[in-house]
Amino acid sequence: QVQLVESGGGLVQAGGSLRLRCATRGIAISLATMGWYRQFPGKERELVAALTGGGLTNYAGSVKGRFTISRDNAENTVYLQMDSLKPEDTAVYYCNGVGRQWLWGQGTEVTVSS
Repeated sequence: QVQLVESGGGLVQAGGSLRLRCATRGIAISLATMGWYRQFPGKERELVAALTGGGLTNYAGSVKGRFTISRDNAENTVYLQMDSLKPEDTAVYYCNGVGRQWLWGQGTEVTVSS
């Protein structure tokens, strides 16, 4: 059974950092393209970072240079390192596949204060 569990969110001041963690089960993350998404209140989820099975990364323009997606294949875990956080990064963050997706997890809330 596929499972995605996000964690690591919290309250941080602008300019600070957080590292989000996505523990997966039932997914070969070394082969899949995995992504981190975020959702603002009243908006649809948007993809902010993607990592292919071959190790290529892609980022939304709003986070490029500040966020880094990575994975630990042995731990079946996908990470999102978020640096230089801004109040506009405040959202609920989720991980899932890109292209092929599974049941969404509960997400982890990130709040950046000014």
